[in-house]
Amino acid sequence: MVETKIIYIADDDDNIRQIIRTFLSSDGYEIEDFPTGDLLLERFSQRPCDLVILDVMMPGSDGFTVCTQLRKSSTVPIIMLTARDSENDFAMGLGLGSDDYITKPFSGMALLMRVRAIFRRIDYESRKHTAPAAQAAAVGRLSLDEDGRHIIKDGKPLALTPTEYEVLRYLMLRAGQAVSREELLTEIWGFETAVETRATDDTVRRLRQKLEGSGVAIAAVWGYGFRLEESE
Repeated sequence: MVETKIIYIADDDDNIRQIIRTFLSSDGYEIEDFPTGDLLLERFSQRPCDLVILDVMMPGSDGFTVCTQLRKSSTVPIIMLTARDSENDFAMGLGLGSDDYITKPFSGMALLMRVRAIFRRIDYESRKHTAPAAQAAAVGRLSLDEDGRHIIKDGKPLALTPTEYEVLRYLMLRAGQAVSREELLTEIWGFETAVETRATDDTVRRLRQKLEGSGVAIAAVWGYGFRLEESE
């Protein structure tokens, strides 16, 4: 029996919450919605969920603040909603640890497709049987545990969001090779635009902080992308 995924939504617009609830509920997800981010945080502390959808502009704690608070204790996937088609909003949300974003106004079906894509990536990676070489991937002091969806450093799993795990895993399996931003966007996020190439840069920036002391570095390949390599 497939376990029902639980999704929390925080948006101060009643109509938007209802639209999201309608589309996602019809697809079999269990939905709880909140008019403020503070209420969502309170509920999450009592009962964690499988995915969070956050409006950027809300009374009380805004979406960026809620995202920051969630990332202190959880790697739950987060989708940000923004009313402004702003590169700064997009970059800030990804920089704080969100996994995706969508700009208002949006269609309920477009959001549903983003939600499905996130769960599809997580479920696929957790279920698939990989080749022995991939299961045994190791670089520096990092090792890849694909069955458990962990990157291990010194015997302990790194605290990674689903997107961070997928990016680092992708680079580990291609250690020493240059990987383009466009390739990462296509393989990890499933989209590619001039603005959204910043998704890779912000995710890599967070990963670099988490890889300190691992004997591994993500080097920039100027004008192209990144390469995972061993470091001193």
